[in-house]
Amino acid sequence: MDLETQAVAASQGRAFRMKAGQFARITNTHGNQVIDTWAVAETDPFEVSSMDHTRSVNSNIFFTEGMSVQSSRRRSMLTMVADSAKVRHDTLLCPCSAELYQQLGCTEYHRSCTDNFHEALAQANGECAFTPASLNLFMNVPVASDGTVDRVPPATAAGDYVVLRAHMDLVLVLSACPQDITPINGAARTPMDVAVSITNAFPLEGAQ
Repeated sequence: MDLETQAVAASQGRAFRMKAGQFARITNTHGNQVIDTWAVAETDPFEVSSMDHTRSVNSNIFFTEGMSVQSSRRRSMLTMVADSAKVRHDTLLCPCSAELYQQLGCTEYHRSCTDNFHEALAQANGECAFTPASLNLFMNVPVASDGTVDRVPPATAAGDYVVLRAHMDLVLVLSACPQDITPINGAARTPMDVAVSITNAFPLEGAQ
């Protein structure tokens, strides 16, 4: 199957329009990149992906193959129909922001997933008055029995991918997380680009 592959550049965001029934294959090209992910309903900009409803419906704090992303109106937006690495994706940590980087010691502007979300959505002629919590694809956030969380490099390899199926017409917003202070994007702390393909048919493994 020939797929038109597009890139989300390192530390940048991008929006993709999807029709109900379409698939998005999101490839972790270098294996160490976290991808903050949102969905916004095409017909109602106030209906956005909701991690609290997603956790409630799936009865799980993690997101894995077979689970669905729920909207703020508790409707299914996306289902993860394939995950080559079979990992647990994070739903707990917030998208990084200017304030977060200030707390980490940055004294000058630092790109963030929050800014990437709003910039990418604006480029798709959309807007959101707030920043929804993100589904953090490939983010490795172990949770201890006492409830504490850690931030460790992704447990994925170059070329690992997930496939998301849309349940409604929507705008898929992706941010190749700019985090370069903690090891959330790998021990090298170097954000990388990722690859995205939108297709009408299920993308077969190895298809380019």
